[in-house]
Amino acid sequence: MLAEKGVVPGIKVDKGVQNIPFTKEETSTKGLDSLADMCKEFYNLGCRFAKWRAVLKIDEATGCPTDLAIQENAWGLARYAAICQDNGLVPIVEPEILCDGPHSIETCQRVTERVLSFVFKALQDQHIFFEGCLLKPNMVTPGTKCATKATPAEIAARTVTALSRTVVPALVGVVFLSGGQSEEEASLNLNAMNRLEGIRRPWFLTFSYGRALQNSAVKTWAGKDENIEAGQKALITRCKANGDAQLGKYAGSDDKSANESLTIENYKY
Repeated sequence: MLAEKGVVPGIKVDKGVQNIPFTKEETSTKGLDSLADMCKEFYNLGCRFAKWRAVLKIDEATGCPTDLAIQENAWGLARYAAICQDNGLVPIVEPEILCDGPHSIETCQRVTERVLSFVFKALQDQHIFFEGCLLKPNMVTPGTKCATKATPAEIAARTVTALSRTVVPALVGVVFLSGGQSEEEASLNLNAMNRLEGIRRPWFLTFSYGRALQNSAVKTWAGKDENIEAGQKALITRCKANGDAQLGKYAGSDDKSANESLTIENYKY
């Protein structure tokens, strides 16, 4: 049905995270051992892209993320990407730095730049075809418990600066995760990035949100047949908001439900 409507299907291929021994509960992602067979299977079923999530955390008291965790996750993402491309799938590379904690936006930018530099070195080492690859990173934001808040303009400038210092120009696009931001925050921040002047951004900057695209729609629908049309309208509203945001044309919304916090500490799925 999706293919008939011109929608390109994809598949999440990782098997979740596991603790890295002798670290402060830092994690790596499982699933590489069976990935090639899975990619072959889902390509034959019609999928044309895949997603793999690596998770890193900022904890200045314990020195996280450590070089060990960064290196392990960068290598895993690169090997996943290589296996995908070897089997005809476009890899979405997702190094998510969790927003949990009291850290500042400056710390988030520093860590994001370090993580992305490791990731792109690993992708280069694995001979990834960057023109057939997408990056799904976090935005550079203060930690959820940081007392100092940031404006969309600052988040946009710091995020695009971090990307410009680490991401190769050949990459097709950057498709952001929302990372616990409200629907409205995610849209406004993306919009601000696409309105930036003075910072090079050779990639298409768009969205690959889960919670910040679906929350209003799922709550409106609530699993009830009589709410299907209303749920569809709620989804279209958020799609339109982010469609405008990727063009730098989003004017904002006064929809209170779109401002609901979607933060889930130590988010797993």
